[in-house]
Formats: sequence, structure tokens, C-alpha cells
Amino acid sequence: MANGESSIKVKTQIRGPIRAGDYLPTPQLLVLGLQHTFTMFGATILVPILTGLHVSVALFTAGIGTLWFHLVTKGKVPVFLGSSFAFIAPVALIVKDQGIPAAQGGIIVAGLLYCIMAILVYYLGPQFMEKILPPVVTGPIIMVIGLNLAPVAINSASQNWIIAIIVLITAIIINIYVKGFFRLIPIITALVVGYVVSLLFGIIDLTAVHEAKWFALPDFTWPVFDAAAIGLIAPVAIATMVEHVGDVLAVGATVEEDFIKEPGLHRTLIGDGIGTALAGIFGGPANTTYSENTGVLALTKVWKPSVMRVAAVMAICLSMIQKLGAIIQTIPAPVIGGISIILFGMIASIGVRTVVENNVDFKQNRNLIIASVILVIGIGGAMVKIWGNLQFGGMGLAAIIGIILNQILPKQVDM
Repeated sequence: MANGESSIKVKTQIRGPIRAGDYLPTPQLLVLGLQHTFTMFGATILVPILTGLHVSVALFTAGIGTLWFHLVTKGKVPVFLGSSFAFIAPVALIVKDQGIPAAQGGIIVAGLLYCIMAILVYYLGPQFMEKILPPVVTGPIIMVIGLNLAPVAINSASQNWIIAIIVLITAIIINIYVKGFFRLIPIITALVVGYVVSLLFGIIDLTAVHEAKWFALPDFTWPVFDAAAIGLIAPVAIATMVEHVGDVLAVGATVEEDFIKEPGLHRTLIGDGIGTALAGIFGGPANTTYSENTGVLALTKVWKPSVMRVAAVMAICLSMIQKLGAIIQTIPAPVIGGISIILFGMIASIGVRTVVENNVDFKQNRNLIIASVILVIGIGGAMVKIWGNLQFGGMGLAAIIGIILNQILPKQVDM
């Protein structure tokens, strides 16, 4: 009887979204967690590669940061924290001139700035956030998140369009036509197919796998607090906090939950901020709520937060099991690009859905203006120089201008 009930549960869940309270057998939970690990892996290791930080430490801090985030947010928000691209330029500069420890100090302070903002949000309340971030602002911001990532997908896919298209078609077929558990893992299935095809094409070099050790601790370093490094790195948190709000809204829109209210934006900010500070302590890059994660949620309909926690544990294991990490690092760029096309497009589509479901009236010129300005500034790469090498642009700048326009433009203009 009990076994029969379990099988009924699983079949029912596969037909619809799998939420926090839904049952998943352990083997399926592990496979779904591995899927998220694969999805975040490429971007997470790219940041340390570009900045001079250690890849193994980045994986370790992504894992512990994610687990911390889930602890603070009561395990309710299906989010994975990975390396933030926003910090690449200042961190790379500090690592080159002063070394990794100095960059760590700046990253720690950047994470603490999140906590200051969290306190403000806590006392001002969610109503304040709803006032400054209505659907006419949040919808286009979510679109910008996905569309800004589009060149990354195309650049990767263009290295071998045949493989990228095979991966893309595989993911589509699995997601639409295949039934049962495999319908929940279109990404990992497409990655496996793409990897096998890449082996047949002879574009995978397994030398790194043979040379890698089976087990080794990450190369942790101790932070140094330097005023110049802090002044260059920490202010970037202003932009990433706005991005954080956009990502939380995108995840909420995807899984049909209001995470701004519960567990609360103050909790997600603290989760992200302390996660970044922890990364700085160990020598990893600043963390962010991953947009790739949102794409996976939209595609698979697996919204169970424990899946992200499994992915976090796997990331920590990968940081120490170098053979496995080396295998994943050999996944070719066109394979990642093929799956990224659909993932990043999903994020942009969620932004469209946000404005549609909230009945944003684009017959009103004010709404057209707000959305138009956010999209052009966010996608066009507008950049404002604030101080020294500190620049503020992209989605952060677009969001701030959109918030300001929403406050100053009249709600209704008589023609």
C-alpha cells in the first residue's frame, strides 16, 4: 500500500511542478542535483580563471555559500550561489597588482554591504519594495538578465554550431516529448549527448583528467584588508544588490512564489551577502544568485529547494575530487552554448510573462517609456563612471533609472 502511494506521488509530480513538500526518491534527487551542478559549473569556474583566483576554491565557496543561503532563507528559495561576473574587472586588477589576499578583503567588505542593505529593507518593509519595484519595472529587469547573457550563449555555441544544435534539439525533445523521470533532466541528458558527440568529433582533450589527482584540498588563502583594494572592489556591491533583487524576483516569478515577502528580501540579501563574505574568507570570488539556475527551474519545473542543496554538496565534493572536476572542465564550449540558448531565453521569457500576468498596460506612455529605457540601457551596455576605476552600468544602472522613472512619471496623463 505504502509503495503504491509513493509511485502515485512520483507520477503525479512528474506531470506538474515539483515543489518543496513533494516527494522525490533519493536517486532522482541526486541526479537532479547533479544537473544543477553541471549547469552552474562553467560560469562558476570561468570567473576564477579570468581573475586569477583558484577554481577549486570557487567551487568550494559556491557550495558553502549556497548552503548558508538556504539556512538563512528557511530553505524556501530554490537558489544556487555561484561566482559573480560583476566583480571580474576590479578583482582581476587587485589580484594582479596586490595578490589574492588583498582581493579577499574587498570581497568580504562587499558582502557585508549586503547586510547593511538587508537591515534597511527589514525596517522599511516589503511594501516599500513593492512600491519601488512594480511589474512594469521588474518585468523588463528580468528580461535584461536573460538577454544580457545571450551573447555568452551564442559565443560558446558558435565554436561548433553542429554540436550546439544537437544539444539544443536534444533538450527540446526530452522536455516536450519524453515522459517519466527523464523529462525532468533535459539539461543533463543533453549535456551527455553533446559530450558523446564531441568525443566522436575529437574535440575533447582528456589530458587534464589523466593528470589530475583523485583527492586534494582547495588552495585556501588568508585575507588581507587593504583600503585601496576595498575601495575598488566593495562598491560593486551596489550594482550586484540591484541584480540580486532582479534574480530573486525572477526566481519567484518562475516558481510562482513571492520571496520578497516570505522569507523576505532582507533574508535573501543576508544569505547572498554573508555567502560572498564567506567566499572572501576562503579565497573565492564574490557570489551571486545564479541566472542559469532560474533557467533550469523554468525548463524542468523542478522547484524543490533541496535539489539546490544537493547541488551545493556536490560542488564541495568536486572542489576536492579533482578527477571529477577535470572531467566537467572538459565539457566543450559548444555543448554549454547549446543548452545556454534555451536557459537564457527562458529567463527573458519569464520577464515577458511577468508583465503579461500582471496586466501592465502598455497603452500608457509612462509604462512604455519605463520599459523602453530599462531595456535599452540594460542591454546596450550603458556605463557611468563613479569614482576612479569604479563604473556602474548594465542591469544595475537600468534598474535604478527604471525605479526613478516609475516614481517621477505621473500614473495617468490626460491627452
